Amino acid sequence: MLYQVETMFDDVDKKVKKLKKNQYEANMEAFLEQNDMYFAEMEAYLNKGNPETAAKEISKTFVEAVKNRFEVKGKIKGYVQVDLNFFMIYYVFPAILKRENEHSKLLADTLCETWGNTFKNSKIGYTDYDTLYNSFNEKIFGIFGRK
Repeated sequence: MLYQVETMFDDVDKKVKKLKKNQYEANMEAFLEQNDMYFAEMEAYLNKGNPETAAKEISKTFVEAVKNRFEVKGKIKGYVQVDLNFFMIYYVFPAILKRENEHSKLLADTLCETWGNTFKNSKIGYTDYDTLYNSFNEKIFGIFGRK
């Protein structure tokens, strides 16, 4: 299940740094296109059995794959973890919710909890793509200043 799902984190640092509204929109479109197979697989798995059990299994597999990819000597560097957290918030959770499957929220909740329990200082939240996209001024949440 989810063979090489960690590849969706390729170029994570480039996709979360100095993010602007129009860049985020283009990045998200590319992200969805490149990773549709993973989200379709998650959705199919959720739909074929017990959704709660499936959400836990998907979340565990997903988090372990990311952990194995980015862990060095049993730890993930702080700045890498911050980028991973932002990537989850900007791309992964909105992509899950964008599919509008009846179990999307269950999967997002379970993945968010599993993520927070696995990684240090990673109790994160999430929102849908439209809410996040509309929160941009020129840059995400106006963090880097306004035009």
